[in-house]
Amino acid sequence: MDLVKRAAELNGTGDLYAGLRRSQVDEAALADLIAACDDDTRARLLSVDQGLLRAVLRRGAGLAATKSEAQVRRFLAGARVAPLFSLGLAESRTMALLTAGQLPDMPAFSDRSFDPWFAAQNVDYGLGAYGEKRRVYETAAFADRASPERRTVHLGVDVFAPVATAVFSPLPGKVAHVTDNADPLDYGHTLILQHDVEDARFFTLYGHLAGTLPDLCHEGGQVLAGQLIAHLGDWHENGGWASHLHFQVMTDKLEQHGGNFFGVGQESLWDVWSGICIDPNLILRLPSAAFQVK
Repeated sequence: MDLVKRAAELNGTGDLYAGLRRSQVDEAALADLIAACDDDTRARLLSVDQGLLRAVLRRGAGLAATKSEAQVRRFLAGARVAPLFSLGLAESRTMALLTAGQLPDMPAFSDRSFDPWFAAQNVDYGLGAYGEKRRVYETAAFADRASPERRTVHLGVDVFAPVATAVFSPLPGKVAHVTDNADPLDYGHTLILQHDVEDARFFTLYGHLAGTLPDLCHEGGQVLAGQLIAHLGDWHENGGWASHLHFQVMTDKLEQHGGNFFGVGQESLWDVWSGICIDPNLILRLPSAAFQVK
């Protein structure tokens, strides 16, 4: 494979993700491909997560986005899971909280008027959908140098419930990260658990938690299925959002080695992102109607 030719085809490309997908370069040759690019293109490619670029190359070659995706899906299909909340989602009154105008009177999740609005709905939980495109993310903060496209598609499931609602681990695992991602509209207190199954490893992420998190979980510690791991945080500790859990499943952490991870992805890369961050409903196991406005 002529990497110099492939690099020349990438140089000056506006959407480098699309260019990489077309390049048919093996993921193992990514570093050599980048080195062969011109200075500007090289800098743009190096500025983004290299694991994401490898996943794009894998999909361009017709492979799964990550090496462990198929094994994780197979494991979760048959795994026994504990409920995330003491009042189980499947047995509760829930409503879908979609953001594309289906609920025209619903305030934004980052608007404090959401609290009284949600309280008036007379439900136990509100559900924010996996794979939903959200206009709130159409800002420069959700773009990178590889493409002008914003990351707008939600990679987790949101579960809205009162402040201090207890959260339980659905599976046994190891505490990989306990972090306070305190920037405005970030995750706030965040927990990432590592799960090793068969010949695969995957991660679950719990965002927008309360300040009790460091007292409940310690990095390197083990947790059991059904163990109390966190509480839902209030505005001042959860990144500045109405009280809810952002729950996400990652088949690979890419090159994100701290206690944070992408919560939204580019729509044009959905076949990549949906393999990196598979549907959390594989664990929640709610009917599809639960994520539809009635």
